[in-house]
Amino acid sequence: MYSSKYGKTIKLFLMDADPDGRMVCELSNWNGKAYRIPRGKVKDCSDRQDLKGTSVYLLFGRAESSASKPKAYIGEAENAYARLAQHVSEKEFWNESVVFISKDENLNKAHIKYLESRLYEIATAAGRYDIKNGNTPTRSSISESDQAEMEEFIEYIKILINTMGFKVFEPLIKVDSNEKITDDHFFIKGARGADGRGKRTPDGFVVFSGSKLAVDTVPSFPKGFNTLRDELIDNEIVVKEEEDLVLASDYLFSSPSAAAAVIMGRSANGLIEWKNSQGKQLKSVEETEISKANKSKHSDAIDGAGV
Repeated sequence: MYSSKYGKTIKLFLMDADPDGRMVCELSNWNGKAYRIPRGKVKDCSDRQDLKGTSVYLLFGRAESSASKPKAYIGEAENAYARLAQHVSEKEFWNESVVFISKDENLNKAHIKYLESRLYEIATAAGRYDIKNGNTPTRSSISESDQAEMEEFIEYIKILINTMGFKVFEPLIKVDSNEKITDDHFFIKGARGADGRGKRTPDGFVVFSGSKLAVDTVPSFPKGFNTLRDELIDNEIVVKEEEDLVLASDYLFSSPSAAAAVIMGRSANGLIEWKNSQGKQLKSVEETEISKANKSKHSDAIDGAGV
C-alpha cells in the first residue's frame, strides 16, 4: 500500500491540447495508466491500441438537483474502447469516463473482475455517488499474492480518481459520525427544534445524520436555501420522526453557512452559529488555527537560521 507521508508525482497529458478534452494520467513508480475521456471524445479513441485491452472503468454523470447525488457506473472490459462505444449508445446518464489499464499488460480477466467488485464495494460504502450498476459485480477468486497486488492497484486508482475531481471512493467523513465528540465537531441549536452536529471537510461542511432541522422557516428565508431544504425532504434525506425533521444520513453542504441556514430555517452566518464543545465559534477556531500555524513556521525559520 502507498504511504501518505511520501509525496507523489502525477504526470498529466492533454491529448487534445484542451483541458476539457481527453487526458492521460500517470503516477510515478506505478505500472498503471488512467485515461479520462469525455463522452463526445470516445469516437476519437479508435486508434488507441492500449484501450483495446483489459481494463476497469468508471462512467460519471452529474447530479440532477442540489440535493441529489452525482451518478457513477463501475465496469470491466476486455476491450475498453468497444465497451465505451457501446455505452455511448446504451447509457444516457454519463458525460465522462475514466479507464484504468496496465502499461505492462499485466491485468487479466480475473484481475479486472476483482477490481470491478472491490471498487463497487468501496464506492457503495462511501455513499457519495448514486451507483448505477444494475447488479452487484461478482468477485473472482485470485491468489493471495495477486490479491495484494490488486489492492495496491486500487490505492493508486483512488489517488488518480481523486486528482481528477471524482471523489467516488472517499466517504464524506473519514470516521463514523457516531464516534465520540471531539474538538473538530461543531454544534448548532436554534428555535423551532433546530439541533445539529457537523464537521468541516475539504469539500465543505458535513452535517451528521440524526441532526434536527427547524420544523418550519421564517418568511425571510432565502429562496435558494428553501429550495434545497424542500429537495432534501422530497428525496427523504430529511425525514419526519414524530414532530421532528431529522437528517437521515450524513449530508455535505457547500459551506458552514449553507448548513446552518438549512438547519435553522433562516439566514445564518455559519462561522458564528457553529460552535465546538467548548463553546468557541467556528470563526474563532479557524483564526486560532491560522495563528498557531504562523507561529510554528516562524519558530521553524528561527531554528533553521541557528538563532
